[in-house]
Amino acid sequence: MVEIRDIEAVVFDVLGTLVDEPGGLRAAIHEAVPASDGASVDELLTLWQQHVEVEQQRMAQGHRAYADTEIIDGEAAQRVADRAGLTDPAAIARLATASRRLSPWTDSVAGLDRLARHFPVLGLSNASHTTLLRLNAHAGLRWHQALSSEAVLAYKPAREVYQLAIETAGCPPEGILMVAAHAWDLREAQVRGMRTAYVRRPAGDPPTSSDVFDWRFDGLDELVTALTAK
Repeated sequence: MVEIRDIEAVVFDVLGTLVDEPGGLRAAIHEAVPASDGASVDELLTLWQQHVEVEQQRMAQGHRAYADTEIIDGEAAQRVADRAGLTDPAAIARLATASRRLSPWTDSVAGLDRLARHFPVLGLSNASHTTLLRLNAHAGLRWHQALSSEAVLAYKPAREVYQLAIETAGCPPEGILMVAAHAWDLREAQVRGMRTAYVRRPAGDPPTSSDVFDWRFDGLDELVTALTAK
């Protein structure tokens, strides 16, 4: 296990790790289509998530030019609207910006505040610059710096995104701890030489039996206590 003294900066994934992305999108879909029941909302959420995943993969494979999450979310919102029979332009436009209004997990705000007293703390998100700005303000997330993958015109897990965090932190990758609720995110950070910590969330990508991360925690409080223990 990495020693505490080796960590110089902490980098957090945002969507899913610090804010409830699926829950927020589900609530926004229900607001846009109030007549929908739970099963219908889940179906529409899956439609949204699949569109985002497919389009990001197409960009990674060179089949589509980079488009930020403002564009992709707008497309996803229109797909949901078409499936649900939603035709109100104002409702569709509001749905398209749902990612700006995601709620933080109960331990996120206090955990970041505690950790920031001891380490430089950065956010590293696939959310666009604009979405990340609005989301940080809505959720009350306080960073020393928040980085959007839009800066390198790519999406995690592209190597350029992690390199952006490493260069911004200004220290060797082995001195940077990447924190995420998604094992796929941590695997690529690990390849880049960063230290890794998995934090369990209700919605995420749990590690497999073959994953060897430096830390695993049930919540942010545990992680912060471990990092700041004397």
